[in-house]
Amino acid sequence: MINKQQILKKRPVGLPDKETWELIESKIQELNDGEMLIAQEYISLDPAMRGWMNQTRSYIPPVELGDVMRAGSVGKVIKTKGKTLFQVGDYLSGWGGVQNFCITKGENFHKVDPSRSSLSSYIGILGMPGMTAYFGILEVGEIKEGDVVLVSGAAGAVGSIVGQIAKIKGCRVVGIAGGKSKCNYLTEKLGFDGAIDYKNENVAKGIKKYCPKGIDVYFDNVGGEILDSALIFLRKNARVVICGAISQYNSKSNIKGPENYLSLLVNRASMKGMVVFDFAPKYSIAMIEMAGWIKEGKLIHKEDIYHGIENFRETFLRLFSGEKMGKLILKI
Repeated sequence: MINKQQILKKRPVGLPDKETWELIESKIQELNDGEMLIAQEYISLDPAMRGWMNQTRSYIPPVELGDVMRAGSVGKVIKTKGKTLFQVGDYLSGWGGVQNFCITKGENFHKVDPSRSSLSSYIGILGMPGMTAYFGILEVGEIKEGDVVLVSGAAGAVGSIVGQIAKIKGCRVVGIAGGKSKCNYLTEKLGFDGAIDYKNENVAKGIKKYCPKGIDVYFDNVGGEILDSALIFLRKNARVVICGAISQYNSKSNIKGPENYLSLLVNRASMKGMVVFDFAPKYSIAMIEMAGWIKEGKLIHKEDIYHGIENFRETFLRLFSGEKMGKLILKI
């Protein structure tokens, strides 16, 4: 059996180029006692992966040069040796990386049930993006009924779920996305109260239009100028959730920080970063509640699936070009 792997060869400056990764093929090694062989079926492509390639201090160590590119995945156990945490035939989700097969003892993997939800959903709405949205808006954002919630990157895997959860909890929700089709998707399909097309309209004017009395919670996925615009409209005791900064990840110069941060002082507001791994002990609780919302038709999720490990780089770059809707997935 031959394994194909995307290996990190060079730390990128700006957008990853053709020299960033190398696709290699190698024979799968024999298992040691306690190990399992997983045939991977889906790979999760997330903006955070761009940060994991940088040799900088962060909430997780960087991917080392020469290692398989880190990524969430879901697949099936096809072989075991000795006493193992899981059995042949089990479907597992975890950190399998960008490769066809993964050998593991099962640390940081958990069993999933494809009969209850699609296999790909366990790296999407019931995986890291879904957990990020759930805990980010409910526990960090501390939303309450009647809040005005603004979400950037609102048509993405996290933002689209954040907005829908806020609607379920009785909030007024406005999303920021790029392009008319994405904005229409937010209002017509997901039930957002308004959508701002940052590619074709002034964001500050859009916020003023849809949030005339200001915002109580801003869930930020993009950073940069959009974050700066949102800070202008904070209400007293507002909460800003810093989930990501996709507009800054490929910057070749210094990261642009908020100029309007004094709005936090004036409005006694708070700005807090969130990392989904901090909430791992509560994942099962979130999955149960979110699965219920999906069954009731209150929570809609969209997956954008592409095929072939050979197409990893081109598919990954769709995260930064905006050429995708919802959760970006690579099918192996």
